[in-house]
Amino acid sequence: MRRAGDLAVAALAAIVALPLALLIAVLLRCTADGPVLRRQTRVGRHGREFLLLRFRADGDGRLAALLRRTGLNELPRLWNVVRGEMGVVGPRPVRPDQVSRCSGRERGRLAVRPGLTGWAQLQAVSRSRTPRPLGRPEWTELDLWYVEHRSLRLDLRILGLTVLALLRPDAGPDAGPGNGPDAGPASGPGVSDAGRPRGADPEPPG
Repeated sequence: MRRAGDLAVAALAAIVALPLALLIAVLLRCTADGPVLRRQTRVGRHGREFLLLRFRADGDGRLAALLRRTGLNELPRLWNVVRGEMGVVGPRPVRPDQVSRCSGRERGRLAVRPGLTGWAQLQAVSRSRTPRPLGRPEWTELDLWYVEHRSLRLDLRILGLTVLALLRPDAGPDAGPGNGPDAGPASGPGVSDAGRPRGADPEPPG
């Protein structure tokens, strides 16, 4: 059922993304030397390695900077979803060298497919605008929290917040009525100073 949902979302996204992806590929081919795509080895569900796809945006040009700033360099990851290597929502994909340093508990992230978006990714976007971005232990704890509590309701909330973040770049994971920057502590499983997700409820408060 979850796989069918991933394919449905990927198909809908592809309707909009495919023409844009083709335009980006042509622009990259015309303005930069080398391959259009970057292929990076990542570890997915049950420890299986796969090649993560993204547009090459590692230069200093205006196009590369735009792709990185908007996240459009990650459009090719939709193909990873179609191939079953990733899901729409899930933990972030990790490198093989990171997995080799993981404890048994940390390897729990590999129980599900990595995602295009996820709770940890949303928190990282929010924290990137602060002096203290997410560290590796915080990423791990947020990924594990998602794996332990994932549900359809949580996935839908993450998708909604992702769309909100794309439409309103200044809005963090807890944005919404009564949750602005001056509204006091955020609700939901954020990150505590100790690097652990705040809130132990199976579902983050809505």
